[in-house]
Amino acid sequence: TSRRQRQMCIRDRMNSVYTVSQANQYIKNMFNQDFLLNNISVRGEVSNCKYHSSGHIYFSIKDRNGLLSCVMFAGKKRGLDFKIEEGNKVIVSGNINVYERDGKYQLYADKIEKEGTGDLYKRFIELKNELEEMGMFSDEYKKEIPKYSMNVGIVTASTGAAIQDIINISKRRNPYIKLVLYPAKVQGDGAADTIVNGIRCLDSKNLDVIIVGRGGGSIEDLWAFNEEKVARAIFECNTPVISAVGHETDYTIADYVADMRAPTPSAAAELVVFEYNKLCEKISSYEENMRYRIDIKIRNYRNTVNDLLWKLNKMSPANNIQSKRQRLADLEIRLYDSINRKTSERRHQLELLTERLNGLSPLNKLSGGYAYISDDKNKPVKSIKKINADDELKIVLKDGNAKVKVIDKTVFDSEF
Repeated sequence: TSRRQRQMCIRDRMNSVYTVSQANQYIKNMFNQDFLLNNISVRGEVSNCKYHSSGHIYFSIKDRNGLLSCVMFAGKKRGLDFKIEEGNKVIVSGNINVYERDGKYQLYADKIEKEGTGDLYKRFIELKNELEEMGMFSDEYKKEIPKYSMNVGIVTASTGAAIQDIINISKRRNPYIKLVLYPAKVQGDGAADTIVNGIRCLDSKNLDVIIVGRGGGSIEDLWAFNEEKVARAIFECNTPVISAVGHETDYTIADYVADMRAPTPSAAAELVVFEYNKLCEKISSYEENMRYRIDIKIRNYRNTVNDLLWKLNKMSPANNIQSKRQRLADLEIRLYDSINRKTSERRHQLELLTERLNGLSPLNKLSGGYAYISDDKNKPVKSIKKINADDELKIVLKDGNAKVKVIDKTVFDSEF
C-alpha cells in the first residue's frame, strides 16, 4: 500500500509540472482577469526613455521606491501632444499585462498626460544653467584634441561593454596605442568621487587625452556625471577631456564642460585613436607627391640654369670676341668677293674700252699705209700750214720711225 501511495504521489507531481510558456500564459490569464490591471492610471517620473525606429516608445516610470516598465505602441501615439523626455512627471493610463516571451510584466500605455518635471531633471537644469552662467561651457576654454594621440587615459568601470568597446576599437585602429585605465565607479554612492580621483590621477600622467564615460542608462544611472564636482574636475584638467557618457541621445553636465563630447564610448575611441594604416598610406602618398614635386622643381631649375648658362656664354667677352672674329672673317670674305667681283667687272670694262681704243688708235691706221707726223716737240702735225721748209719732222710708220727734213711744201687750194 505504501508503495502504491508513493507511485501515486510521483504521478501527481509529474502531472503538475508545467513548461515556462504554460506558466507565463497562466500568469497572463490572471492579469487579464484582474479588472484593476486592465484599466489603470499610474503616476511617476519618466526614466530611460527610448524612441524606437518602428515608432514605439519604450520607457519606465518610477518613484522613490519602485520602477515600472512601460511601452506605447505607434498606433497609440496619436493622442500624445508632447515629446516624452527624461525627468518628466507623467500619468500613464492603460493596462498592465505579461509579455510572455520574457516573462515580464509592463504597462501598455493608451494615454500619457504630462504632470510636471522630476526632481532629478530639475537639479540637472539648475546646475546646467548655473555652470553655463559661470562660463564653464564656453568654447574659449575648450582645449584642442590631439590629432595623433598615442597615450590615452580612460576613466570608466573596469568591467562592462564601454571599456571593452574602447579597447577593441583602439587596438583595431592603432595596435601601438597605449591605453591607461583608471577603474572608477560610474554608478551609485561614491561614484562621483572616484570619477574625480580618476581624472586628477590621469591628468598627472602626461597623457595626450582622457576619455571619461560609461554605457547608457537612466538619468539615475548617469547621475554621477551630472555632479558639480565632476564638472569642475573636468574643467580644471590640463589634459584634453572627451566625455562619452551613455547613448547618443543622453546628455550630461560632463558633456557640456568637456573639451569634446562623443555620443558613445565607441565613438570616443574612433575620435581619439587615429587609424595607423591610413596614416601610413597618407604618409606614403605625401612622400610620393613630395618626390614628384621635387623632381619638377629640379627639372625647372635645371632648365633655368641651362638658359642662364646659354645667356652667359652668349654675353661673355670670349664669346663676343669669337662672334666678332667670325663676323670679321665673314666680312673679309665678302670684301674679297666684292673686290674680285668689282675687279672682274672693271677688267671686262677695260677690255671693252681697250678694244674700242684699239679701234680708234692711229697705230692701227698706220698698218693701212698711213703715217703719223709730229714736229720736233712731238706735237702732231695736222695741217701743211704748220710746216715750214727746213723743219725737222718725225714720221711714225707701222714698223718704225724716221726723221725727215722739209725741203718744200705744196698747199692745196681746197680742203678735203
